[in-house]
Amino acid sequence: MARFKRKGKGRLPGISTASLPDIIFMLLFFFMVTTVMRETTLIVKVKVPDATEVQKLERKSLVSYIYIGPPLRSQIFGTESRIQLNDRFASVSEIQNFIVAEREARDEADRGLLTASLKVDQETKMGIVTDVKQELRRIGAFRINYSTRRRIDK
Repeated sequence: MARFKRKGKGRLPGISTASLPDIIFMLLFFFMVTTVMRETTLIVKVKVPDATEVQKLERKSLVSYIYIGPPLRSQIFGTESRIQLNDRFASVSEIQNFIVAEREARDEADRGLLTASLKVDQETKMGIVTDVKQELRRIGAFRINYSTRRRIDK
């Protein structure tokens, strides 16, 4: 009988890298779709208070956030609560321009549904919050929301 000899005994075939670019682009696409970009960098400290009756907002795309709290860099800006609109400090008088710009950025059908969400630090005095609410009322922004955390009862 004839004997057969194996040539290249013990060698493994090379790993095919033909599908590697497909896998890389699939992962890239996945992370591009699922990643949420931060819209605003906080420059005030906001620790929202606890609440028992909490409701979720239906359409978060129609929410404009107004942050109120002490500045993170208290050595430079002091310890008094300040208003933050987008990425900068603002005064009460600048809220009108902010809300008008937010309304203009929305579709005409959605402008009446715009909600102003106040994210207020729990240690903030109500004086500045009342001033912001009065300014919102003066410009016709009557849909106001207070951001809170759900209280966990043990």
